[in-house]
Amino acid sequence: MILMQMNGLSKSFGADEILRNIKLEVKDQDRIAIVGRNGAGKSTLLKIMAGEFSHDEGELFQPKDLTIGYLSQHTSLESRKTIWEEMVDVFHELRELERQLRGMEQQMEAAAALSEAESEKLLADYDRLQQRYQQQGGYTYEADIKAVLTGLNFYAEDHDTPISDLSGGQKTRLALGRLLLTKPALLILDEPTNHLDIDTLSWLENYLTGYPGAVVIVSHDRYFLDKTVSIVYEISRHQTKKYHGSYSKFLEQKALDYEQELKEFEKQQTEIKKMEDFIQRNIARASTTKRAQSRRKQLQKIDKLDKPAGDEASANFSFQISRTSGNDVLKIDQLAFGYEDRDELLFSDVKMRATRGERIALVGPNGVGKTTLLKIILGKLQPSEGSVQLGTNVQIGYYDQEQANLSSAKTVLEELWDEHPTVNEKDIRTVLGNFLFSGDDVLKPVASLSGGEKARLALAKLMMQKANLLILDEPTNHLDIDSKEVLEAALMDFPGTIIFVSHDRYFINKITDQVAEMQQNGLTIYLGDYDYYTEKKAEEAEIARLQQAEETIQKADRQKRSHQADKTRQREERKKQRRIAELEETIEDMEAQLAKLEENMADPEVYQDHEKALELTKEASELKQKIDPLMEEWTALQDE
Repeated sequence: MILMQMNGLSKSFGADEILRNIKLEVKDQDRIAIVGRNGAGKSTLLKIMAGEFSHDEGELFQPKDLTIGYLSQHTSLESRKTIWEEMVDVFHELRELERQLRGMEQQMEAAAALSEAESEKLLADYDRLQQRYQQQGGYTYEADIKAVLTGLNFYAEDHDTPISDLSGGQKTRLALGRLLLTKPALLILDEPTNHLDIDTLSWLENYLTGYPGAVVIVSHDRYFLDKTVSIVYEISRHQTKKYHGSYSKFLEQKALDYEQELKEFEKQQTEIKKMEDFIQRNIARASTTKRAQSRRKQLQKIDKLDKPAGDEASANFSFQISRTSGNDVLKIDQLAFGYEDRDELLFSDVKMRATRGERIALVGPNGVGKTTLLKIILGKLQPSEGSVQLGTNVQIGYYDQEQANLSSAKTVLEELWDEHPTVNEKDIRTVLGNFLFSGDDVLKPVASLSGGEKARLALAKLMMQKANLLILDEPTNHLDIDSKEVLEAALMDFPGTIIFVSHDRYFINKITDQVAEMQQNGLTIYLGDYDYYTEKKAEEAEIARLQQAEETIQKADRQKRSHQADKTRQREERKKQRRIAELEETIEDMEAQLAKLEENMADPEVYQDHEKALELTKEASELKQKIDPLMEEWTALQDE
């Protein structure tokens, strides 16, 4: 089923043409990525799809009852409600049905006051309403809310937190969560991976894979796109081209298409040149003029191919070093950090070594202290415990994700030239040109630059430092995919050492040779790229699961053996008590007999009868001999 179709759609803002002759189709269950350079018109296209912008020309078809959910790039949830109240409000219609059902149940409790016809009608209405409630997810919506909140790193203890108390990133995550819970038929997401850590990204990938509707995504996260989409529309030079497959498949197909189109163009150009040469040589000769005229007609009928445009201009730069560091670049021992106004340490027991040429990716959940660790290495913060030691000849270059080292009041040219006043203006302009600042662009105020432009300017400053240890905090933020690829190529050829924080898993795979996972109580090194890291984490999780299962089996076995031992002990105890009771009864009987004998022996008639007295004395002695071992056994049993 087609949910949306665009034919020949165009959009301009004043004299600036943004989109031209756009053709796009969205079917039920589609997973579509829209890719292109910053400024290509991706967000504009999404806003047209979501109904927030109109289009100038062309046609847009969609069913009247189509439900659309749109998350813009800068969406932030503003509300006076708590997290739970805001999420539950998505299901206000279900909660109204729930209220009606409770009311009917109260009426049914008082059914004695109703007539038979009224009672039957009430039961029928209740059954109908209950089926509707169930079909719309009435028995699962609370579980759905908890699953989405947990996936976005909001746990049970957070549910009563007022939304007004949250950070901007948390509000953005909540806006995404609220949108996911509405489950529109068409979900439109503009940079949904912003403010998400790697675990949350993985959760969102799995969620979108199983999403019941269609999904259209704009994202610069190539790993995320590879995991989620099966159709790619590229916007280039105001137009779209459709590719089938993942993002990586799109790159392969795009390269193959360009190569094929270039070959066809060059082949046609060769044929045209031959025909033109033949015409020029033969048109003036009477014997061959007819053939030349025929060739001219053929040439006029040829549908001439345009030369394939290829990629648009890209940044072009590399990182060099002014001097080589020693082999030991960085040594961190027993490092801990905590803020003075907090009782608990942010992190502790961090140990790390970096040698020349290594590329270390620092990963971990948001808030664990990755950026703080970088600032301690830079000397911007002092640790609570432990030490940081830099090696010989180490020069640090730092890329700040907030671009705090840029001066808003300066122009682009001044930003670079003020730090390198001995370099002539032409060379500074050449450097800026390599980062796509050309002509009058270099005279723009830094304050007026977009996020991507500021990122490129910060990279230009970093390149000019020629440092041998690069400390990078989220270097791919704000960069479009093309700029990321240029940065990757530059860093792959860098002769120094790199320590970086990034949530861009594709970028980590390209750059790193080891992943350092940071936790609150330390740091674990994995010698490989991001995919190796995830494989090892999966192995560790499986080993932990198997160990847990084994421990559960062993515990059950111990409990079983313990239970059997308890039953044995109880059986033996009952047996002992029965024996004690038997002994007591036997001893009591024998002692009664002994008392009777002693009483008879005290009778004058008996003790005067020598034979009789001797007989009774013998019986009493034998009885005592029987009682003694019984008493010993009874005493032993009592002492056990």
